[in-house]
Amino acid sequence: MGTRKRPQWSWASFLAGGASAAAAAALLRAKPQDPTFHLISINLSSFKLNFPVLDADLTLTVHVANPNVVPVHYSAATLSIYYDGSLLGSARVEAGSQPARSCRLIRLPGRLDGLELAQHAKRLLNDVASREMVLDARVDVGGTAKVLWWWDHRFAVHVESKVTVDPLLLDVVDQENKSKIDLFTCLDSR
Repeated sequence: MGTRKRPQWSWASFLAGGASAAAAAALLRAKPQDPTFHLISINLSSFKLNFPVLDADLTLTVHVANPNVVPVHYSAATLSIYYDGSLLGSARVEAGSQPARSCRLIRLPGRLDGLELAQHAKRLLNDVASREMVLDARVDVGGTAKVLWWWDHRFAVHVESKVTVDPLLLDVVDQENKSKIDLFTCLDSR
């Protein structure tokens, strides 16, 4: 019978195993969570005469929270605003970043198409009379999250909002926001 060699213990193996365990624990702890979005206010910036109707420029103030343990960087996107099933306007989301476990207010410049709104005049008059107007909004934002110091993980967030506003004062009366994050399986090293 041959003698069996006993494996040698080494500091290098110990440190490599510890680093692997720490990285695995960090990835498990960093399970991605959906960001949250809440429309705080709508402010009219200006009216532009587009005979025979008026187009309106506005600014949407949105509270955004990143509950994740990693910072995110996102690309520019367009938020689409719908009224009664028709595209009424849009707002621009500028490219930017959001630190880990943070929240901030962002301001989105937008425009509403007066001609499209005029085509829904009967419904709009009813909404003005009841002082409740329901708008839907959708946006897809892509970006990267720093998972480890050398890896950026790509993601996409889809947000759908149903916002009830007072059409006279433009106050936000109620809202329902849904967001879903999709992670891409490929890790890009930088």
